[in-house]
Amino acid sequence: MLAGNSLGTGTTEAVPEATTPASAAAEVTGPTQAQPEPEPAVEDHFVIKRILPIEGPIKYGEWHWDDEGVPDGPLLITVDLDARVISVFKGGYEIGAAAVLLGTDDHPTPTGTFPIMLKKRHNISTIYGAPMPYTMRLTNDGVAIHASEVENGYASHGCIGTPDGFASRLFAIAKVGDKVVITRGKMVGLGDSLGG
Repeated sequence: MLAGNSLGTGTTEAVPEATTPASAAAEVTGPTQAQPEPEPAVEDHFVIKRILPIEGPIKYGEWHWDDEGVPDGPLLITVDLDARVISVFKGGYEIGAAAVLLGTDDHPTPTGTFPIMLKKRHNISTIYGAPMPYTMRLTNDGVAIHASEVENGYASHGCIGTPDGFASRLFAIAKVGDKVVITRGKMVGLGDSLGG
């Protein structure tokens, strides 16, 4: 499972601050100019710093959201096809998790890393005529994350269907270009990188 949300741990791991090499701290002669602060390595934003404390596996229709006190940071969304779970990370802190509907063998949900290409609050599938509220499109052929009735026995045509309340919250903070990583059974936990 990509977001270790069945681990039930709510511990937060401290992340060391970036340090400046001694050579960069050399004395500057002439007029003093403000030097930009060194930027943390990109992968620092995608190290798991918190997993939501969820008891047991997430059931169909169930979702969790807790972004209280979470600092600003880049958004990364993960989907584990085997666990049928979506997780939302902000700056490495898991802020949301939900059970999802996925595609079938005939219309599978693809694996890989996809940027959100388009967002549309009120959308109807041009292929199937089905409502797709809170659409966040991932592929040119229409695979998207969107609100759906998430019930056992239901499936999509490749999309990732989430409960309406979860989709609403995710749609509110997700931006075009945010990354969605879809895997099949990849296990990660606190301190692991989500960037690679």
